[in-house]
Amino acid sequence: MRLVLVQNKPLLGQVSKNLAAVRALVGETPFDLLVLPELFATGYYFNNRDQVDRLSEEVPGGPTTIFLQELAASRGGFVCGGLVERSGGQLYNSALLVGPEGVLTVYRKLHLFFEEQLWFAAGDQPPAVHDLGFARVGLMICYDWRFPEVARGLALQGAQLLLHPANLVQPYCQEAMITRCLENGLFAATANRVGIDTKLDGEQLQFTGRSQVIAPDGQRLCSAAVHEPQILAVDIDPAQADDKQVTPYNHLLADRRPEHYQVLLDNR
Repeated sequence: MRLVLVQNKPLLGQVSKNLAAVRALVGETPFDLLVLPELFATGYYFNNRDQVDRLSEEVPGGPTTIFLQELAASRGGFVCGGLVERSGGQLYNSALLVGPEGVLTVYRKLHLFFEEQLWFAAGDQPPAVHDLGFARVGLMICYDWRFPEVARGLALQGAQLLLHPANLVQPYCQEAMITRCLENGLFAATANRVGIDTKLDGEQLQFTGRSQVIAPDGQRLCSAAVHEPQILAVDIDPAQADDKQVTPYNHLLADRRPEHYQVLLDNR
């Protein structure tokens, strides 16, 4: 399958301009599956609740959802990307997975980072696996990488590929995703952004770029620049993630000893 990642440089609050820039960046690039960053159309470092409310949208029907659906339909493929979702009086940091026929699923970020906790409600459903026909995929968003339970839970459900829209600001996530892949024998596609968001009071947040695709053996198959918008494209065979054999005697999932992991549930 042809896996494509978008690394963009959104302008805070300027949805139309950001969507147009992504459209131009993608151009005529063919893909089976395209992954865009977290909050790729709005920017991330919001000024206040009113701004977040104005930038939020319902799914389906909002401009970002429509954009993703049109992009998927134009290639006959699948697209994953992040947005501010409005639902039931709550705002969520969400990622959509859409195909040529429309929205397949909405994943709401479980682990909220920094000022996200001022604007968003935490996700209310566990991550799930979705079969696209050519790959079984699971969604996670940015700071979810810090919690190995997310990737492991998706692996136990049969995921072959982690779709990881992100707005990373810390320097070591890209390396940590290698570990997530080695732990679970999965591919991972981290679509990050670049640039700086500046608030009205002058506070700034800089993003780390380096979008990447990691193989189940920890190999970095491709990586983007630190500061520039970029498209990455790589061909992968998702079935490689079905082989969990480490040695003739060791299997990544069969070697687990869950009867001794009760503390993970008890220590809440």
